[in-house]
Amino acid sequence: MIHVQIAKHLPKPLTLFFSSFSCSLEQQQIAVTSAVSILTNQRSKSRWNTLHSLYPNGFNPTDFSQITLHLNNKPHLALHFYQWTKSKSLCHHNLSSYSTIIHILARGRLYSHAYNTIRTALLSPETPVKLFEILVNSYRDCGSAPFVFDLLIEACLQSRKIEPSVEITRMLLSRGISPKVMTLNSLVSRVCGKLGVDVGYEIYREFFRLDEEKYDFSKRGFRVVNPNVHTFNTLMLCCYQNGLMEKVEEIWAEMCEMNCDPNAYSYSLLMTAFCEGGRMGDCEKMWKEMRKKEIEPDVVSYNTIIGGFCKIGDVGKAEEFFRDMGLVGIDATVSTYENLVKGYCNVDDVDSAVLVYKDMCRKDFRPDALTVDMVVRLLCDRGRVEEAMEFFKSGVGKFGLVPKEKSYEALIKGLCFEGKMGDALKLQAEMVGKGFEPNLNIYEGFIDGYIRQGNKEMAEALRKEMVQTHAELTD
Repeated sequence: MIHVQIAKHLPKPLTLFFSSFSCSLEQQQIAVTSAVSILTNQRSKSRWNTLHSLYPNGFNPTDFSQITLHLNNKPHLALHFYQWTKSKSLCHHNLSSYSTIIHILARGRLYSHAYNTIRTALLSPETPVKLFEILVNSYRDCGSAPFVFDLLIEACLQSRKIEPSVEITRMLLSRGISPKVMTLNSLVSRVCGKLGVDVGYEIYREFFRLDEEKYDFSKRGFRVVNPNVHTFNTLMLCCYQNGLMEKVEEIWAEMCEMNCDPNAYSYSLLMTAFCEGGRMGDCEKMWKEMRKKEIEPDVVSYNTIIGGFCKIGDVGKAEEFFRDMGLVGIDATVSTYENLVKGYCNVDDVDSAVLVYKDMCRKDFRPDALTVDMVVRLLCDRGRVEEAMEFFKSGVGKFGLVPKEKSYEALIKGLCFEGKMGDALKLQAEMVGKGFEPNLNIYEGFIDGYIRQGNKEMAEALRKEMVQTHAELTD
């Protein structure tokens, strides 16, 4: 009897519930179908006004995804629909709706738009790993392309989300999917920059030389991505930037062991490491090997070896490579000229340094402040203060360089030695205006200048001021 009563009462509310639920789904489907029809059948000028009038409150993320899925073969139209909802604030997108449009854009090979949409999705409070999981779950339904995950990793790296990038890559590998070598190279570079070369090298070992215990090679379609020359160049550059010259050689040896052919930039990196240690014999050996393999040196290669010889004072050898550079049709850069100027300054050949400097300026290259400083000081040491002032003024006026303190010091002492105390005082005032305080050498320059003029009172006053200033600084 009780069962009969229950049976009598149950159908009515359940019928109403399912009827209501069915009606809601039916209405939703009608809305989706209608929106798709408007988007695909109406002209571009009228479709947006029609959509806005029929759906003034916009679309929820689920409806947006359903509509967009119907546009999977019309990626440009799907993109315009997405952009329209964003510009009119007609959809509060969540990771699910973002994932749908990302997949559709990736499927249509609209790389930059897919990437930018990922960047937008990463601004949400949800984690990048959550976005990855939703992209994985919706991948097949959207008929997406594998590089969508490369775009996600690149976007994370660009947003400085290094750790999530590493975590996402590990999860991809655990599913038998490997990102492209270019993506892994970017990842290794960013990890080296943020977490250090040692961690970056471990990541390289893990993601390129896959750990058999961690990753299953037997999965269907799994393909191990091998490192390329850019991978090793990335590692060598990171090692060099961190002063790990021996590690540069180790990476080079590893590259050779893996039968990966180096390119001109690879040789430049190794030669730069040799140059840092003054090992120009080894550097020339690599140069000859590069030429033997018919790898044409580029401007970086030439600048590297020219700078190396200038650093050890063999400017003649550097000039040989400079001339060879011109003969093969490679234009010199500002670095080429700066290397030669500094090289001549290092061997006290001021006339040659000046000639190269003037040639550099004629080619409208902008020297750095250190180059100007070296020429100015060398000219002052040779008693050519007026010429040094011209170099100084051209560097500050023409190129907008911020002078070095040593430049002011050399010029002020030179002017004082020549008895041009007024000019020296003006320059000293300019120096203070640039934030440099007079040091003991400048005081001594002024004192010596006033003594030469016979102005002992001023010299004595400056001497007392110098002693007091020095005492305050040491306290």
